[in-house]
Amino acid sequence: MARFHDTNSSQMAWIHDLARAEVNPLADQLSLGQSFDPQQLVEESTVSFMDEIRDVFQEYAKVFNGYSESGARYPEVKVYGLANGASDFMVFRNQIKFLVSNVAHGVVQLSFVRHIRSDLTVNGLSAGGPSAETQPSQALGSPKELRAQIGPFQDVFWTFEGEKIEAAQVAKFFFVEFIRASREVKKPQHSNQVLIDQIKNLLQERGLDL
Repeated sequence: MARFHDTNSSQMAWIHDLARAEVNPLADQLSLGQSFDPQQLVEESTVSFMDEIRDVFQEYAKVFNGYSESGARYPEVKVYGLANGASDFMVFRNQIKFLVSNVAHGVVQLSFVRHIRSDLTVNGLSAGGPSAETQPSQALGSPKELRAQIGPFQDVFWTFEGEKIEAAQVAKFFFVEFIRASREVKKPQHSNQVLIDQIKNLLQERGLDL
């Protein structure tokens, strides 16, 4: 038999209201006369949904950074809050930014951009971290959008290209994409010279000269 798991405090708010109504039935009767507000429902779900994505990203970053030996093996992932939205945030590494922003009612935008260094930054970071509002950036690919929909029982669910999704799915997929996009590719030094030396050795073995 399936067991009910719903430990998220925001998702359990309704049952707290139900319990308070048992203590004060008159207040509950008054609230029944209020009209259903889908806009407020979507706004509350947006904050909860984005906060959940950020929490998972922070947990992934913590585990991922644990293998970096304090940045000695590879640069660590940083997660910053943004000022332009209550739950907007950014993931940053190697001048690559992954932005999660509430750009419209019921719309969360996901985008990759390259942070462009300026003379006002130190090691690519401003005093409070790389800000999407104050630092120049270059878009990498087209932004993706997650959209909220209201179900038949006044519940809000989120979709990507028409398919229902969960915050954990979004976080896992885009964390992998971010790590790949922000990975440093170390090019072998003096590769041309090594190739020339190999050709010289081969020609010398055959009694020829370059």
